[in-house]
Amino acid sequence: MSVSLVGIFLGLVLLMFLAYRGYSIIWVAPVCAAFVALLSGLSILDSYVGDYMKGMAGYVMAWFPAFFLGAVYGKVMDMTGSARSLADKVVKWIGAKHAILAVVIPCMLMTYGGISLFVVVFVVYPMGYAIYRAANMPRTLLPGAIAFGAFGITMTSVPGTPQIQNLIPMQFYGTSPMAAPLLSIVACLAIGIPGLLYLEWRARKSLAAGGAFVEDPKFVESDLDTASLPSWHWLSGLLPIIVVVVLLNVFKQHIVTSLVSGIILCCLMNIKQYKVLLPSISAGANGSLTAIMNTACAVGFGSVVKAVPGFATLTALMMNMPGSILFSEAVAVNVLAGATGSASGGMSIALEALAPQYLEKALAIGLNPEFLHRIASISSGGLDTLPHNGAVLTLLAVSNCTHKESYGDVCVTTCIIPVVMSLLLALVWGLWI
Repeated sequence: MSVSLVGIFLGLVLLMFLAYRGYSIIWVAPVCAAFVALLSGLSILDSYVGDYMKGMAGYVMAWFPAFFLGAVYGKVMDMTGSARSLADKVVKWIGAKHAILAVVIPCMLMTYGGISLFVVVFVVYPMGYAIYRAANMPRTLLPGAIAFGAFGITMTSVPGTPQIQNLIPMQFYGTSPMAAPLLSIVACLAIGIPGLLYLEWRARKSLAAGGAFVEDPKFVESDLDTASLPSWHWLSGLLPIIVVVVLLNVFKQHIVTSLVSGIILCCLMNIKQYKVLLPSISAGANGSLTAIMNTACAVGFGSVVKAVPGFATLTALMMNMPGSILFSEAVAVNVLAGATGSASGGMSIALEALAPQYLEKALAIGLNPEFLHRIASISSGGLDTLPHNGAVLTLLAVSNCTHKESYGDVCVTTCIIPVVMSLLLALVWGLWI
């Protein structure tokens, strides 16, 4: 094994370790990239100002509009109370008796509507807190339900989702958000059913053992006066979601057009809250910078990895892996998503490096590139939720739960089940083509 290839693996391990320790990837990624360049005999300065910055800047240029508008859209829905009103309506329909579904379904609706999963965590936790309190279910089980709904199938598998994890493969394979609908539906069932059954089993087991709701000493109830909002206000949460999804998938509009339309509709339906609208747009805009920079820095690291001699060996290992190219892609995306702690970052690194070879091979054997799109998207939502993942850390912080208390459920529903199913689907689908 070459020193350069060893450097790649050590760089990935160092990146995971430092990210897990809570250090910002904005400085961790270039340091780890410098380590990879050093062991490969490349100039650290040239690698940083060249490959690293080009990779990072290229990602920002390509995806900033989606990050920016998605964050603004989510913040407008949040600060106007539209998302909360929709969530409350769903809870009333379902009831606290079905506490897990009452948390999962609003999360799925919001992520499928294009709202950032980080925003969903902040919006749904207060609602989920009240639901679990009414059902007298242990509060430590709540992060698992939120993660399953927000980080799960609506982020990667449901056909037409406007989440970034479903949009990135389009630029590499020339596909649409509805890519491989049959495979998407099978993936939704294969991941969604076991995840829900697991959460229900955990709840029954905990309650049978005497588990009960315990107040969160740090949680402060929101001062949002939902009683002052009109009875139809929940529609201001639902209709923008429908508009975004329909424009993107039915009318084939660009994600920018779709999100802008959702923002405008939400603002118009909340025009009486005009004092909140501009601050919410500003808050969303500011939040989008951190989100995209975290991912872009991970992509910059991948750009340096691509430039070192050992990457040719790594590429050959991936391309010559037993099974179909779908299985190879599933392994590559899973591994890099885990290494970076980012679904979009890991997938971007893998596809930047390997998508041209996958596409060439797919066209040579008559494989529809839509399958490559869908497997990449599904696989990005597996190992990304290892303990150092930013969304996981945010969820546990908001929930005031420790990894020991709640990460097990998050891991099973958003990591173990998706990883197993993504590899299994890639393996089985590869046998049919």
